[in-house]
Amino acid sequence: MNERIAAVEIVDLSFSYPDGHPALRQVHLTVAPGERVALVGPNGAGKSTLLLQLNGILRGQGHVRIHGLEVAEENIRRIRALVGLVFQDPDDQLFSPTVYEDVAFGPIYMGLPLPEIQERVQRSLAQVGMADYAQRTPHHLSVGEKKRVALATVLSMDATVLALDEPSAGLDPRARGRLIRLLKTLPQTLLVSSHDLHLVEALCPRMVIMQDGRIVADGDSARMLHDEELLARHCLSEDSCE
Repeated sequence: MNERIAAVEIVDLSFSYPDGHPALRQVHLTVAPGERVALVGPNGAGKSTLLLQLNGILRGQGHVRIHGLEVAEENIRRIRALVGLVFQDPDDQLFSPTVYEDVAFGPIYMGLPLPEIQERVQRSLAQVGMADYAQRTPHHLSVGEKKRVALATVLSMDATVLALDEPSAGLDPRARGRLIRLLKTLPQTLLVSSHDLHLVEALCPRMVIMQDGRIVADGDSARMLHDEELLARHCLSEDSCE
């Protein structure tokens, strides 16, 4: 990929759900290759909706480009290989009888030859520390293990942009710490939607605050996370926006 082209470029993006509720309002966002960016904000701010625009699951008015490639019907297969979306609930992503089959699903869909599929599955499971789980049944795994398998399903497609929705939700402190350490090792561009400000501080140097479908602040995570007035104003501190 050309390092001079933005990994993610969003220009004047708006989106409303079928009931007329506006979820995104004229959003502009540029993310450089390799950047790790957190999307934070109260429930209903538009964070998850924004992530779903990146690979065309939802499509609004405006422009979304991944490495310069417009998210449009003619590019959708390529876009969905480039953007790995990991849902908050891994059970929404894992549906096969074995871990191996779940991780192989994307490469099979891409039409890759069997030896390459096998290599990608082995490599991706090794990356997330799940190499010995290939023949396990996904629904018998712990939440933390399921989340790592879900991440492997997008790594196996050689995604260059990872969009993670509440990755630490449901994890105990040990599993959460392990996930953070894992994500730090990945070279991909990361967009992480999270209410977990400790994860944001540990993982993402840049933080984008969303509220009412708009980006209302964008800057250095360490500085913004210690701005109590800013956090309270946008419902990100305890007892704010009650």
